[in-house]
This record gives sequence, structure tokens and C-alpha cells, in this order.
Amino acid sequence: MPPRHPRRDGRGGHDLEINPIFSREPLTVPRYALPAGEMEPGTAYQIVHDELMLDGNARLNLATFVSTWAEPEAGTLMAECAAKNMIDKDEYPRTAELELRCVHMLARLWHAPDPRRAVGCSTTGSSEAAMLGGLALKRRWRHRRRAAGEPADRPNIVMGVNVQICWEKFADYFEVEPRYVPMEGDRFHLGAREAVELCDENTIGVVAVLGSTFDGSYEPVAEIAEALDDLERRTGVDVPIHVDGASGAMVAPFLDPDLRWDFRLPRVASVNTSGHKYGLVMPGVGWAVWRDESALPEDLVFRVNYLGGDMPTFALNFSRPGAQVVAQYYNFLRLGFAGYQRVQRTCRDTAVRLASAIGTLGPFALLTDGADLPVFAFRVKEGDAPFNVFDVSAALRERGWLVPAYTFPANRTDLDVLRVVVRNGFSHDLADMLLDDLRRVVPRLEAQREPRHDAAADAGFAHGTEPKRTPVGGKKDVSEGRAGGRGRSSRSARAGPR
Repeated sequence: MPPRHPRRDGRGGHDLEINPIFSREPLTVPRYALPAGEMEPGTAYQIVHDELMLDGNARLNLATFVSTWAEPEAGTLMAECAAKNMIDKDEYPRTAELELRCVHMLARLWHAPDPRRAVGCSTTGSSEAAMLGGLALKRRWRHRRRAAGEPADRPNIVMGVNVQICWEKFADYFEVEPRYVPMEGDRFHLGAREAVELCDENTIGVVAVLGSTFDGSYEPVAEIAEALDDLERRTGVDVPIHVDGASGAMVAPFLDPDLRWDFRLPRVASVNTSGHKYGLVMPGVGWAVWRDESALPEDLVFRVNYLGGDMPTFALNFSRPGAQVVAQYYNFLRLGFAGYQRVQRTCRDTAVRLASAIGTLGPFALLTDGADLPVFAFRVKEGDAPFNVFDVSAALRERGWLVPAYTFPANRTDLDVLRVVVRNGFSHDLADMLLDDLRRVVPRLEAQREPRHDAAADAGFAHGTEPKRTPVGGKKDVSEGRAGGRGRSSRSARAGPR
């Protein structure tokens, strides 16, 4: 195949130009169409490898909550299990058994009343697990309403505006009215009083987030449960809680054992978490656990043959590799309680130390300090600074760091912040390097005349801080969506995609 010259306008065109490798012919490969013929495996590998060289450095990505490091033994097990389909439990019974063991381990970790009776499953991630929790809430609510002879066509769910975007998707896809509690003043997440004020007989549940993606703070699950207990005593309205513990459910048990957020609270019906966040598995795996069989309606469960017996399954997806489930079991065996405690303690210590140091730098003020999740948010101090958080994010990116900058949602859209997520593998040495680079860029930013970046142009990787498309603080008529076409409100905040 004759070589082609690349375009000179800097836009790349529709073909990839491949330089000769030793004595091989130069190639032109289409970007968006299937090549007509074959090529050497080494050439195909090098094409893909070179394309990926411009990706960000995963270890320096302080935007993502996702694990970016694993032990070689975990990687080996994942490679060995890559061909095993998790959905085929009768064909891969030992992989299914490891999944079941992980569910029971989590049920014990989260203080299920009887871990042997708790039910749960693995998922592709915490977002799918959250949706399964929401589906169970909706189905339980519908059964109760129909049994009482009441209408069951206007379900709603109450949550803070800081919830991850998966909850808006759940509400949209499964026709549940989302009722968001906005931020107010120094309250950056859901409060107990504010949650109860939005509940009524059509509320399928309240979502409490153990570790907000906006600032790393825990929502007061026990206070919310107490307020809902009081609501039931006063009105008879029984509203359960689902805990979105995507990150915090794998941090709090090890570092905050006295914090009551889990199945120790009778009002908590279900919990989801992400194995590929602080569960320390490479992506992607999530977990959903219900306190007992009554919390997961039987009509949502499908059953498959398993070792000659009957095994319940509940998932939105079908085919997926069993590798991540096996890696989760490996981590549970490898680390145990003490190992997870040590890893999470190191992450929190690093976050608190780094946050404290940044707080002493002149231009910055802390919103949170990393004492809940090993995550913290900080802002540029109010005044006449000639730069903003988006300038800081852009300057750090020049040094290789991915530090997201974004605007908070309603009613704090006046607040622009930077967020740092400390994960396993982000050492004190790396924290010192980030701090040194931050010190280097500040004088340059202070020499500017005015800010050069803004949210619309630069907040492209603020994981979990997406704006909501539905109204905040009010009640939406979901019947409009069923009638044909859902109306969309203006965005409540500016932030980057996940």
C-alpha cells in the first residue's frame, strides 16, 4: 500500500499515517472505518499503543475516584478470568461462589442483622448498584400502595442536589420524580430537616450519600433516619433509606467504626458501593446489598441453576467478565480488615496533611479537610485575585496533574472550587510534588491581570459533579414525561462530565 502524506492543517484528517517499522511497508489506516485487509499484530499493537500515549497519567489524575493501581497478583488473576462470563453462573460455579462470599463479607462489614440472610449482587459499578437499590425501593413502595388500595402512579425520591448523576438517570429512566434538596450557606449536602420536608406518601425513599463527590463529606445518615422515624410517628408515612456508599462504604467501616450509617439503622434498606473505588479493584465492579430478603422484592429476582440448586440474580446488565469479582475477593483475602484499615488510613492521613498545607498558602481557603473521605475541596479566597480555580486547574495540568475545578450546584452556584481525591498509591511524596508545583504556579497566576479560564471552557473532568437537568428544590410532575416527551429545565450548575 503506497504511503500518504499527512494533512498539514493540524486537524489530522480521516486516516492514520503509520511510519515504517524496520523493513515493513508504511501504512495508511482509516480512523473511522474497518481496514480492508489485515496487518501484523505488532503493528496493530503499536498503532493502539501510540494513540494512547497522549492520555493523562492515571497516577496523577486527582479527579477520579477509580483505582489506578493493583498488585501484580491481582492483575494475573484478572487476566486468567477475563474469558469467564459472570452471568453464566452454572458454567462458572466457583466464580459465582466467590461473588456470594464477597456479598456476605460486605453484609457483615455493614452490620446486617443476620448476614446469612442478607442478599446482594455484584454489578458493573456503583452506578448500576445504585439503580438496583432505587428499583427495589420503587417496587416495595408500589406493592405497599396497591395493597392499601392507594394509587401508585406518582413515585418520588428525595436526595441532595450533590448526588451523582446516576440518580438523575434512575429517576428519568424509571419514571420517578426526583426531589432535590439544594445547598444552602455552609451546608453542602443533604440535611435531615430538609429531606423530611420533601417527603410524602409517594416518596419511595431517601438517598443518603456517604461521601459527597463535591467535597468528600459524609451526609448525616443517622440524623436523617431519626427524622424519618419521627415523620412516621407523626404521620404514618414510612420512608426507607438507601445509602449511596460508592466511596464511603469502603472507608467508614475501617476508619469510623462508631459512625452509625449502615444496617445498624433499621431504616436503612440497602447500600451500594464501588469495588473499583476504595474497594481497591481496577474498574469495573460494584456491589449492592439489602439488609434481608424482605428488602428486595421477590418479583425483581431472576433465578438460575447453580450447582444443581437455585441461585437468585438481580442485575441490569448481562454479559460481563468475572475478573473484577475475582479481584475483589483477592483483595478481601489479601488485605483483610487490618490491611484495608491501613490503606484507607494512609489515604486519609495524606489527604488531611495535603489539605492543611494548601490551606496555609495565601490565596486558598479550604471547604473540607479530607477527614471524611480522603477527598477535599478548596477555593481561591474572595477578593481581587487576578486568577480563579479554573486558571489553577489549567496551570497544574501543564505540570501533568489533573485537578478538577467546577462550580457548586443550586443554591451555591456562586462557589467555584478545586477538588483533590487521594487514592491508594498517591503517596506523601506525590503529595509533596503536587504542593511544590502549586507553589510554583501561584506567582505566575498572581502576575496575571485577570482570570483567563472559565467553567464552560475548562471544567471537563470533574467526576461526579455534573449539573442536574431537573428542577432543584421543587416538585416535578412526572406525568408530563409519560404523556410524551420530558421537559428539561435549565442547568442548575456548571461542571464537567464524569
